[in-house]
Amino acid sequence: MIDMEKTSERLQEHLRMLTQTIGERSVLRPKNLKKTQEYIEKFYQDMDISVHCEPYPYRNYTVANVVAEISFCDTPQKHFLLGAHYDSVAGTVGADDNASAIAVQLETARQLNALKGHQELDLSVKFVSFTLEEPPAFGTRHMGSRVYAMKAWKEKEQIDGMICLEMVGYTCHDPGCQNYPFPLMFLGYPKQGDYIGIVGNLNSKGFTEALYRAFCRNPDLSVVKLTVPLGGYLLPSVRLSDHSSFWDRGYKAVMITDTAFYRNPHYHRASDTMDRLDYGFMAQLVKSLLYFFSSHHP
Repeated sequence: MIDMEKTSERLQEHLRMLTQTIGERSVLRPKNLKKTQEYIEKFYQDMDISVHCEPYPYRNYTVANVVAEISFCDTPQKHFLLGAHYDSVAGTVGADDNASAIAVQLETARQLNALKGHQELDLSVKFVSFTLEEPPAFGTRHMGSRVYAMKAWKEKEQIDGMICLEMVGYTCHDPGCQNYPFPLMFLGYPKQGDYIGIVGNLNSKGFTEALYRAFCRNPDLSVVKLTVPLGGYLLPSVRLSDHSSFWDRGYKAVMITDTAFYRNPHYHRASDTMDRLDYGFMAQLVKSLLYFFSSHHP
């Protein structure tokens, strides 16, 4: 059982490190990108979780994706990837976008690692922290998730489902505070921003449903799902994260999100700071992710 209070405290510790000690993590601050990479890598090393970095050149310096892996058996049938980008746009410390997701990723790894030796599970989970998701790299060959997805596709890596964590820490509770793109505002979705969203494409429909069912086992975190056709191109905003790199390579992938700028007015602003986040909400997301991963028994 997850200690929710302790998990909330640990999430805040990650946010303090990422947004206050390190600060802005944009392409204009390569030293801060490096510090973040090293912080994530050390987290896994300290828990004896297998981890390595996959560097590549960008401009006149080197960036890297950080890849950790937890396997519960020698030849697992299921291989999942839990991804989140660790960079921010220029001019902000990026608390919700996307330090919140890195914090949830790390604490999910901690909790999953604690199950080893206590639960027999038939799976392996890679925890990939992507660099350079934000502009100006977004959508280019330099985007960290595009680099990873291309390599995975070339090497025929088995990925039964990629889960992208994208802005997962902001809630709002006033009726009407939650917005939607056309035409979703007419389809009966919640008016308050107190749920987590799961977005998948048609190719990922079964994976989306499996995640949704697992998340519904947690009564303390409301969840809403959306399946989009045509790779999300009819609703371009649903492509705005690392999952789209995997969609475009034919992998099953979903985005888990607080809906970004449809809820959070501090998106890409200097006001995106850690004091605006809901750490109880984030801790519940860790719990929901554990419900999903721990459901894969031999």
